[in-house]
Amino acid sequence: MIYLKFCGMRRVEDIEYVNECRPDYVGFILSDGFRRSVDFGTFCELNTYLDKYIKRVGVFVNEPVENILRCGYNDSLDVIQLHGDENEDYIKNLRKDFSGEIWKAVRAKSPEDIEREQKKSCEKLLIDSFSEDSVGGTGKRINTEIVKSAKIEKPFFIAGGITAENIAEIVRDTKPYGVDLSSGIETDGVKDLNKMKAVMEILKNINNF
Repeated sequence: MIYLKFCGMRRVEDIEYVNECRPDYVGFILSDGFRRSVDFGTFCELNTYLDKYIKRVGVFVNEPVENILRCGYNDSLDVIQLHGDENEDYIKNLRKDFSGEIWKAVRAKSPEDIEREQKKSCEKLLIDSFSEDSVGGTGKRINTEIVKSAKIEKPFFIAGGITAENIAEIVRDTKPYGVDLSSGIETDGVKDLNKMKAVMEILKNINNF
């Protein structure tokens, strides 16, 4: 079973699309300064429309712990995804007041990057392509050779330039727990229902194979 996460929800229309498609997880960028960021108020509004059976992932980049806990208050988040330079002490501080899963993103330049990050006390990894200019969401395709060369012991999501055209190949090459798409389900910078449906259909076929 390969799980699916659609990331970068910003509009009510995006939530309508995911409610129709029913991925396993949806992600909200809750740190400022990124193209797909949403503020706390927008997140709360969008969350009210989201199907309760879809798990909610808050994506944060070097955010103060108290800000993350505010977003996760009253079980508003099922997962916290850390996409910056957060260390083990930071994760332990989150654990004190957050009962959901914590995922650590890896912008992988080498297998050693992945192996180092998996030593942290997170439930899952999210392995993303490396970019000098951004912490994620670039559309740059993941280097699957790096992933295949790493000794990975934790469940991991794979991200980075995944589309309907290459998802089957990437899943076959890396054998992930799940896949994470953002730019690959967009047209002109906004979420595209038809692209979401195409990914859902391919993944359904993979899981039924």
